[in-house]
Amino acid sequence: MSTGKQIELLDHLQALLERQTECAQQGSISNVEVLSRRADSLVGEIAKMGILELPEFEYRRARLQKLYDGLCLALAAQRADTAEKLKRIRRGKKTVGVYRENV
Repeated sequence: MSTGKQIELLDHLQALLERQTECAQQGSISNVEVLSRRADSLVGEIAKMGILELPEFEYRRARLQKLYDGLCLALAAQRADTAEKLKRIRRGKKTVGVYRENV
């Protein structure tokens, strides 16, 4: 495979990871999921070809790892935010339930 095609695949993966991170930060988890499916197939293709194992792409491997780590952090933050909101909802439901019993 030509170096140009390899670079194109890596660029596309990088763009998908950047977009996933943006969506995660905005709370658009459904978009993250859609983009994740696209990225998974691309990662499979890149891995099958062994592109990231080539020494000339070492800097790209590091960049992609950094983007992936950022995506993981954004998703963890969203998970924590969602857990907190769910906790508040449960407290509210419990309060309403107690109120109903006392009325």
